[in-house]
Amino acid sequence: MTNSAEAALQPNGGVRQEAAPAAAGSGPKRTARRRVRGFKAAAKDFVLGAALPAAALIAWQSASSAGLISPVFLPSPFAILQSFIRLAVSDQLLHHLLVSMGRAGLGFLLGAAAGLLFGLATGLFRKAQYLLDPSIQALRLVPHLALAPLIILWFGFGEASKVAIISSGAFFPLYVNTFLGIRNADNKLFEVARVLGFSPGKTVTRLVLPAALPDVLIGIRLSMAVAWIGLVVAELIGSQSGIGFLINEAKQNMETEVIFAGIAVFAMVGKLIDSLMRAVERKYLHWRDGYQG
Repeated sequence: MTNSAEAALQPNGGVRQEAAPAAAGSGPKRTARRRVRGFKAAAKDFVLGAALPAAALIAWQSASSAGLISPVFLPSPFAILQSFIRLAVSDQLLHHLLVSMGRAGLGFLLGAAAGLLFGLATGLFRKAQYLLDPSIQALRLVPHLALAPLIILWFGFGEASKVAIISSGAFFPLYVNTFLGIRNADNKLFEVARVLGFSPGKTVTRLVLPAALPDVLIGIRLSMAVAWIGLVVAELIGSQSGIGFLINEAKQNMETEVIFAGIAVFAMVGKLIDSLMRAVERKYLHWRDGYQG
């Protein structure tokens, strides 16, 4: 038997001792390769997603430069960009954006908190469902614009009415998804809880809420989107500040490019908020093995 074969048969032979460092170093390398592949995939997805808007902007700018589109009704992307830069340099844009985000954030927190609590109550308790759900479902089908005049009549044109309009929209998506998430939880979870002797509170926190988490996160994402849309309604009806006020003032002054700049701000901030929520979903729902297309 050769020396190399003897070393391989020994418990702490040279071959195994040399293989250990290589195996230890392979983990970080695999992690780095996975990160690089993930970054490349994200970059490809971004380029693919930006292709259609980029093509539309190029065609829009070309038509505007050729005089095919009236700048009064549809200003060129370059003119809109100039207005955006002018507003940003003068700090008007930042001021109005911070005001709008503060309103949307407060309205979302109040509406989403109420939606989560009512969703938990009706999802966990059948009597609460029979008592509350029919009325909530009826109110859910009333449009924002129909409720807005009544809310303004009750609260006036101050901040309270704007926050109330935003909250009324943010309430329903989270309520519905929380209720459905709890009711779609596997009934075997409750049987396991009874076998293990879990208290009602422990059953909810350890079994029911984790099972309902995908629906709850979707509800939060939808509530954020509806709160942002409700902000537009609130600020266009009556406001002295905010992006909606900026758009309304530009409409009165026939500054179409400023209107488009405000719309672009709404779109970009809304997309950023939605992307952040999708990142949260990926982090907390990474265990799901759903179809990715």
